[in-house]
Amino acid sequence: MKEANRKPSIFEKILTVFLGYILLPIILSLPFYFSIYNLTFLNSIFESVSGFTSTGFTIFDNIKHIDQGLILWRSSIQWIGGLYFLFSIIFLIDIYDDSLKKSLTNFLSFNSAEVLKQTIKIFILYSSITLSIFLILNFFDIRSFNSLNLSMTIISSGGFLPSNNLSSILINQSQIVIFSLLMLVSFFSIFCIYNLIFLRDKNLNFFYEDIHLFLYLLFAVTIFFIFFSFDNNFTYSFLSLVSSISNIGISLEYDQSKLSFIYLILVIIGGSFFSTSSGLRFLKIYSLTKYSLNQILSFSKPKNVFMNKLMFSKINFEVKEINKYFLTIIIFIISLFILTSLLSLSNISFESSFKLAILTLMNTANSSAYGLSDFDFNNLHFLTKYFLIFFMIIGRVELLSLLLIAKKFLFKY
Repeated sequence: MKEANRKPSIFEKILTVFLGYILLPIILSLPFYFSIYNLTFLNSIFESVSGFTSTGFTIFDNIKHIDQGLILWRSSIQWIGGLYFLFSIIFLIDIYDDSLKKSLTNFLSFNSAEVLKQTIKIFILYSSITLSIFLILNFFDIRSFNSLNLSMTIISSGGFLPSNNLSSILINQSQIVIFSLLMLVSFFSIFCIYNLIFLRDKNLNFFYEDIHLFLYLLFAVTIFFIFFSFDNNFTYSFLSLVSSISNIGISLEYDQSKLSFIYLILVIIGGSFFSTSSGLRFLKIYSLTKYSLNQILSFSKPKNVFMNKLMFSKINFEVKEINKYFLTIIIFIISLFILTSLLSLSNISFESSFKLAILTLMNTANSSAYGLSDFDFNNLHFLTKYFLIFFMIIGRVELLSLLLIAKKFLFKY
């Protein structure tokens, strides 16, 4: 009886999520493998994993030559992968920080009823937002087929396009602006709009992350408008900026080599915790920076008291949370070094290897914004493809396995 009622351990939960990222893409890759395009099983898996992890790397050279049904299937894989990622957050909720849980629910430890409630809420929200994006894109005269594919790309933070480039889909300024604004859906928490409309007791704890993200977005847009729009159309730069912070990665085809490093930094920072974006997460970096500055100031001014408190909330972040934030960055740096080295050994230039490693770990599509729009994934060595598949999955589960192991052996609390 005790065995039947035993709850799965966090290790078992992580293993379940990780296996899902392996087994589900294999099943979803079958239409690629049995298509008329003579794809190898490895290429089919690569395309499927890239979609399911919302990365956006593709082995297809010319999307126009692909059957529309298969194009729609590619986008659907992204949509399913984004939904699976949100479900995995709920499934693994117990390993996350209490402050982050409070932005989702008043329950700090989920029982089965609460998990089911939040899962249903996510599915309804996710589907409703997808439909809304589709209708808005249609309203702005974007072809229905393209609107459907782009709506699934936006909501999942994916990178697959129904055409060879975005410039052939967005043909006027209004379409570019509205598409850029819609990509912010993947930047903010999926619960933000829901809480604004339906939450009766509007506690700031439910909105503190989105408030920080809004200020971060406002700051980034202001900096770009003042310093980086003098020789380009600002709407183009704005689209690439929003695409980077939401970890989508797609951009219009024009030279952005001067800004590629800045876009990569935005990709690494990422968006909201309860969104489909990747990245290290802005709130973690902000908290770690504030804590570090407070520690330095406490030594220079020992009589002063420096509170490690998040603005716009009553939440204080504790040392154990800071330890995990710092460890996340360390693991990212180690993973970046390993993947860059492996790609460099595959006869890829160091610059391209470094950029590609960042985009892989952050599950962000390659495009002209990062100087990798013409990168050829199809002709990569088979071992290189395996490396990319592995690290795309590792990036999507946000290094949770390594983080948990480190938590268990390094931080006893």
